Amino acid sequence: MNQAIDALRNAFKIPELRQRIVFTVLIVAVYRLGAHVPTPGIDGAALSNEMGRSGGMLGLYNLFTGGAFEQASIFALGIMPYISASIIFQLLVAVVPTLERIAKSGPDGQKKITEYTRYATIGLAIFQSLGIAALLQRISGGGGGFIMVDALPFYLICIITFTAGTAFIMWLGEQVSEFGVGNGMSLIIFVSIIAGLPGAVGSLASMFWEIGPVRIILLMFGMVVLIAGVIYVTTAQRRIPVQYPRQVRGREVRAGARNYLPLKVTQAGVIPIIFAASILMLPGMVVPALGVDALTDWYQRYLVDHSSVMYNVIYASLIIFFSYFYTAIIFNPLEYAENLQKQNAVILGVRPGKSTAEYLNTVMVRITFVGSMFLAGVALVPNIVFSTMEIYDWRVAQFFGGTSLLILVGVGLDTVRQIETHLTMRNYDGFMKGRPVKGRRRF
Repeated sequence: MNQAIDALRNAFKIPELRQRIVFTVLIVAVYRLGAHVPTPGIDGAALSNEMGRSGGMLGLYNLFTGGAFEQASIFALGIMPYISASIIFQLLVAVVPTLERIAKSGPDGQKKITEYTRYATIGLAIFQSLGIAALLQRISGGGGGFIMVDALPFYLICIITFTAGTAFIMWLGEQVSEFGVGNGMSLIIFVSIIAGLPGAVGSLASMFWEIGPVRIILLMFGMVVLIAGVIYVTTAQRRIPVQYPRQVRGREVRAGARNYLPLKVTQAGVIPIIFAASILMLPGMVVPALGVDALTDWYQRYLVDHSSVMYNVIYASLIIFFSYFYTAIIFNPLEYAENLQKQNAVILGVRPGKSTAEYLNTVMVRITFVGSMFLAGVALVPNIVFSTMEIYDWRVAQFFGGTSLLILVGVGLDTVRQIETHLTMRNYDGFMKGRPVKGRRRF
């Protein structure tokens, strides 16, 4: 505890880091303030009552917006349209040669892809705004809780307000990434989930005698074990031994050094969880609003009930797919092999060049399998546990579920690492002082 306090003091001793932390806090405050600003003329109680009866994927969406969706506030869509747009363009970059060339053309190409992602975000926000408008009209008998009963003004208000709110959140996230601490988009989701903590704890406390003290204690113990497991695997590495050649400088000859190439077990971090959840949220936004009985029945049967076999299979498959997909995007074994060859370094027992690339690819596939199965397991086990313990309050299930905890721990560790980097550069002790490299877990 004292170490963490000292690290926090050291962080505020660095002017640049202090400014970044204060800026991030101010941006978070603006975001949370906007989450409580009501949309003009819309009665958020209608949607809130519907959420209280069902929950499901709408409850998960509400969790990721910090309660803004339930209140139908100006930030009702949250950052999820941007996440969905990012998924789309990362998929397109991998399969469309033109976009791939743009992405690999340097900083200018990345700016172009970011610009396309912004446009796609606005398009998705408009589409999802229509879904919310249709849902509001359906659950409130056609009026939607709007002052005017005419459909056109009601839809225009929803589209303009919700889309503008998403665009503003996207801008806030970009400001945090550039001038603050941590990844702005991930931090917004982190803050949104934390905002649901008081409500989840209150709901759990109200069920204390209903479900029994023993089950509550077991739930708390399970959360501690789950968080420990997430930290264990998130920080785990597969270290590849690398031998560097001797260096001759004048008359001085330095012996060849041996180092390690660290490959993270969860190379993609919490991104697969966020991607999978965002994909599963789309039907929850569209299907109820359409009012088609067949689609609504399918949605209620397979996606609302988190304990159903179909839901768990779909969710786990998406997590595993995005784990491999995102790892393939950010980890290029051929590039690693070329860099090692330029430095005349070799992996012990492996030929340089193509053989090294194949070896690194094989290792990454194996450890990604372990990481993806762990992520899927952590995301799904709470669904089964809550059903077994007969905890059916969706607020409790969503907050204390594996998805929420994975995102909280993953984003929290990433933010701490960035602060650690600033402290280390200034020779200050950080939050993880004294942790030896050999103490990292290996797979």
